[in-house]
Amino acid sequence: MRHHDHVLDHYRALFRRYPWLADSACWTVVQPFDDELTPDDLLWRLNGGRDPEERTLDHPMETALDEDLTMLYVFEGDGGYGFLECQYGRPLSGELLRTLSEDARVWTTSWSVNGASTMCCAGGGKIQAQIWNHVLGDRIDEEGAPDVLADFRAMLDDLDPEDFDGRRATALAFIEAATGVGIEIDRLDGEQTTVIVLDDPVN
Repeated sequence: MRHHDHVLDHYRALFRRYPWLADSACWTVVQPFDDELTPDDLLWRLNGGRDPEERTLDHPMETALDEDLTMLYVFEGDGGYGFLECQYGRPLSGELLRTLSEDARVWTTSWSVNGASTMCCAGGGKIQAQIWNHVLGDRIDEEGAPDVLADFRAMLDDLDPEDFDGRRATALAFIEAATGVGIEIDRLDGEQTTVIVLDDPVN
C-alpha cells in the first residue's frame, strides 16, 4: 500500500497526464464478500444483466468520444475490482448500487462537466453513506453513517477549497486506501488497450 501522500501525488500526476479525466469520471471499486464473485459477474450487473463486449483499442478514449461509447477500464487489486468510466461521469444509480453491493462492499466516486460530484459507500444491498459536491462545493452535503466517510472528510479539510484536482485526487486516494485497488497510470492510453464496452450508459 502506498503511503497517503504518495497516493495523492500519484493521482495528481494522473490528472496532469490525462487532463480529460478531470472533466468527467466515475470510479467504482467492488470488494466481494465471496471469492466466487468474479469481474465478469460484476460487469454483467453493470451492463444491466447482459454480458458486455470486450474490445482491444488504440487510444480508447478517442474512440469512445468519436463513437459515443460507454466504456470501462477494469483494474484488479487484492480482494477487489475497479471499474473506471471517463466519458460521462454520471454517478451510479441507487438501484445499481444496491444490485452491485448485494454480496459486496462498493465504493464509488464521480464528477462531471456540470460540476456535480459524489462519493458513496454501499454494502449488503444498502447505501451506507453518501457525500455530494466534494469537488467544487463550499458546502458538502452528506447522508448516512458519518463514520464511514469521516477519513475522506478529514482529507478534504486538509486541502485548499480551490484545489479541484487535489479534491478529485483525494477521492481516488481515499478509495484506494479503503480497498487496496487503484488506477494505474499507464493503463489508460496507448495502443492495444483492453476495455469493456457497455450496451447502455452507466447510470
